[in-house]
Amino acid sequence: MTDTQPPPAPPAAVRRLQLTDFRCYGGLGLELDARPVALYGENGAGKTNLLEAISFFAPGKGMRSAGSDAVARKHDGLQAPGWAVFAELERGADRYRVGVGVQAGGRRETRIDGENASQAALARLAPMIWLTPAQDRLFAGPRADRLKFFDRLVYAADPAHGEAAIAYEKTRTRRQRLLDEGRADPAWLDAIEREMAGHGVAMAAARLDALIRLQAAIDDRPDGAFPRADLGLDGDVEHNLAEGLPAGEVEDRFLEALKAGRGRDGAAGRTLTRGPHRTELIAHHRDKQQLAADCSTGEQKALILTLTLAQARVLATNWGVAPLLLFDEACAHLDAQRREGLAQEIIATGSQAWLTGVERVLFEPFADQAQFLRVDQAAVEPG
Repeated sequence: MTDTQPPPAPPAAVRRLQLTDFRCYGGLGLELDARPVALYGENGAGKTNLLEAISFFAPGKGMRSAGSDAVARKHDGLQAPGWAVFAELERGADRYRVGVGVQAGGRRETRIDGENASQAALARLAPMIWLTPAQDRLFAGPRADRLKFFDRLVYAADPAHGEAAIAYEKTRTRRQRLLDEGRADPAWLDAIEREMAGHGVAMAAARLDALIRLQAAIDDRPDGAFPRADLGLDGDVEHNLAEGLPAGEVEDRFLEALKAGRGRDGAAGRTLTRGPHRTELIAHHRDKQQLAADCSTGEQKALILTLTLAQARVLATNWGVAPLLLFDEACAHLDAQRREGLAQEIIATGSQAWLTGVERVLFEPFADQAQFLRVDQAAVEPG
């Protein structure tokens, strides 16, 4: 590190992790420091389950999108009635006891220091970004998957974005239900669409702000192991905001489009009106001047890492805390130069990254700046 570089931001780090009846773990306790965590072992040993457990500290269904009902431990043909994940979380000089779980027949609960808490409150405490092997060809896959990935990046910096997105989807569902029935009171539709437009503009504004910061972080980084990307958002609401129109006017335009599209949306059984749910994330490989979708699988994976690591730097710089990074098989299919670059980026950001891989050698570039854990049939040991 040179004298001109600021020191890494303090990480949001898991210092103790305890699992009860989660996936393959009947009971597990780990004591950790704030360094990155390298988990290695054979396929099916339980590595990804550890990352998934941590991912439930973020709102949503976890990194596998399995939901709370699917992760309770199954043993001898029986499923545990509930599950729990507990952690001691360090953020700078402060420590927090956080927990999430489901009791028999109940709903998912979240607690901070023994008190009931919202998932958004926990997200503000421990911003988190994850990558899974399913995202390796994200840019060549469905548009909705790219938007979901980008919204996760936005949400890590702005938990209110997730709340607006949930509210938007609820109002969109209510509107579609009324259109499907065919006899909705126009005044009722007006009210729902007004609410939907407000949430939609809030979503689009958060996305644009995140995109600007993300692009700046990519541009400011010296050339390294990962390619630079040029990003854009293709959506009517985002375009109107980017052109400098006042938010109120953008909301009115979206509202008019929803009203005009009632007949079409009702006939189609889905919202064809171009709103934030139909926005497209556009990414180009800058050096190749090529759409990310047209790049090889390895290049697409490198571009995804470019975006993720850039957002980690944004969080460290603007929020003063390095986020938790959950990288499932991130080193797979990376050459030695990019594995070295990934280790350097993570260390420079200061994040506590949790990484999985089959072999320990994949993480050798971290040297003594990571903690190594061997996972074997739901047993975890230092190694």
